[in-house]
Amino acid sequence: MIYLHNIDNMNFYQQVNNKFFDLVEADPPYFSGPEKRKFYGNKVSKINVKRRDYPITSTWNLPDKKWFDEMKRISRNQIIWGANYFEFLCVPFKTPRRDEIHKFIKENPVGWIIWDKCNGSSSFNNYELAWTSFNRPTVIFKFMWNGMMQGKSLNEGHIQQGNKKLNQKRIHPTEKPIFLYDWQFNEFTCAGQKIYSPYGGSFSDAISASKFDIDFYGCEIDKTIFDKAIKRFKQHQSQLSIIL
Repeated sequence: MIYLHNIDNMNFYQQVNNKFFDLVEADPPYFSGPEKRKFYGNKVSKINVKRRDYPITSTWNLPDKKWFDEMKRISRNQIIWGANYFEFLCVPFKTPRRDEIHKFIKENPVGWIIWDKCNGSSSFNNYELAWTSFNRPTVIFKFMWNGMMQGKSLNEGHIQQGNKKLNQKRIHPTEKPIFLYDWQFNEFTCAGQKIYSPYGGSFSDAISASKFDIDFYGCEIDKTIFDKAIKRFKQHQSQLSIIL
């Protein structure tokens, strides 16, 4: 079952009993403020590259320690993307560059997910990190994600999708690929578990969760983003029904 709510996740937390969820998997914003929102809303980047005109939201605020405490209260395990920017989980540090990643793995051999975006010489970060509460070796997931350059499939994520019409159509400035969540749920969840996503955004994770035998709960506070994400989710489910 998939349950999606247009609600502040802190209000949702208050309705949830201790350890109700088997897993909280979150992609919280790690920067805030009008200038950052304006940057993602610009139609043209600073280097004159045309980009999608994403909506500028006034609700994009950083989680605080209370948020993290509540997250741990309601769940048995956690996966937090961008966790290296939060002092409540670790000593904050910038995402390692490509020549630094082996050093990072050596110093952090357990508990991290490294998403290798396979973006070559791009000026964007090569990686994105997620902290996990699981006592498992740090692992790298490779999937190309750089503008129109997207991975071909779950198993061939390092290979660029040749047919751009098959690319994931983005509706959110920090949207993650559905394939990333396919891999994540396959690796870190079991049938019958309850999963919660407090920052739904584009609900890529909800689309992925619908493929698994899990109960998925997601929240998104921004009404404009929520409505777009719900429309996208329904379209995906309709297409899946036609294929099946």
